Amino acid sequence: MHKHAVINIFDEQRFLGEAGSRLTRNAGIVGFVGLGLSLFLGFLDKDSLAHFQHSYLVAFCFFFTISLGALFFLCTQHVTRAGWSVAVRRVAELLAGLLPILFVLFLPILVPLLMGNSGLYSWNNPKVVEESHLLKHKQVFLNPQAFALRSVAYFAIWTILARYFLGRSVQQDTDGNPDWTTRMQSVSAPACILFALTTTFAAFDWLMSLLPEWYSTIFGVYFFAGTAIAFFAGVILTSMLIQRTGRLSHAITTEHYHDLGKFMFGFVVFWAYIGFSQLMLIWYANIPEELVFYRMRWQGGWEYISLALLFGHFFIPFLGLVSRHVKRSRFGLAFWATWLLVMHWLDLYWLVMPNLDSNRVPWSLMDATCMLGVGGLFVAAFAWLASDRSLVPVRDPRLRDSLAFKNA
Repeated sequence: MHKHAVINIFDEQRFLGEAGSRLTRNAGIVGFVGLGLSLFLGFLDKDSLAHFQHSYLVAFCFFFTISLGALFFLCTQHVTRAGWSVAVRRVAELLAGLLPILFVLFLPILVPLLMGNSGLYSWNNPKVVEESHLLKHKQVFLNPQAFALRSVAYFAIWTILARYFLGRSVQQDTDGNPDWTTRMQSVSAPACILFALTTTFAAFDWLMSLLPEWYSTIFGVYFFAGTAIAFFAGVILTSMLIQRTGRLSHAITTEHYHDLGKFMFGFVVFWAYIGFSQLMLIWYANIPEELVFYRMRWQGGWEYISLALLFGHFFIPFLGLVSRHVKRSRFGLAFWATWLLVMHWLDLYWLVMPNLDSNRVPWSLMDATCMLGVGGLFVAAFAWLASDRSLVPVRDPRLRDSLAFKNA
């Protein structure tokens, strides 16, 4: 790691202040209007809100994965005692700090399920279970009470970890005690294990069980790969937007963006590797219960979405991001981060919506209004959480190294 002249962090504008309050108010209004419009359109469909629930799940997972990926980033940076990332770590801490708020946004999925609605999860319909020998055996795992208990447990673990990292880091801003860094490092190793287990089972519960007779043991890793891409794209764009307001003008440098770009590029390759591994194993085993997943995505127009993901989620960004110069160009990196967020949304749409209609691609205005609704509340919550906190951990003992960090 090379170093250059260190900036004085206390010369930086480090708080959102009044801008955070305005953003909270405006984004919150957009969010509530978006969700209200989505519900109105959902009732017009007269399908027991099935389409609304599927569109809402896509939107929820899109923003949820950005926050969950932030928690993964915090765990790995602490467990490896990384110094380069301290300048961007507070943005990740704030994104992860939204996980308890995302539990509230998860309630429109959980509450109808507990009330007996089967519009999203067919395994909640007794008639469907009665007709399936396989689902009868899965009832111990796939029932609304167990689903709710597991979901609450996932959010409880993520909330405790995310608020621990954010709380200790903010506390260090005040007292400058280096012991907080040591304690966060001590927690990070078991946190990595808990993250891996909860992320895998959440992927099984929330997405894989949409097609309850299908199973893939690698599905949790596939979901994690998309989660990591969503975070790195999200933190790059969030940091750039913060800097456009005149904040953290010098604290986050081209060197930090270069490393974030490397991570994003690496997970593009990892996503393709896991996606291909899943396809190859299912094709080779040739088991009917497993083949149905890909058969649904290769008919009725879904084959074009599958091809769009192959090229748009891997080949094109691979070629676009392979150059060092692109990762060091803010315009280039912002373009590919935006591109990959669009592809991540398409990937989630590809995972969720064929379970609503596999005979056609059921595009709907609700897909956009749900994104607007959940996205507006997500941005409002971020601005609210960030408004009175420094956007960089000013008294972290490794901040000096991070500010002076330079790639070889």
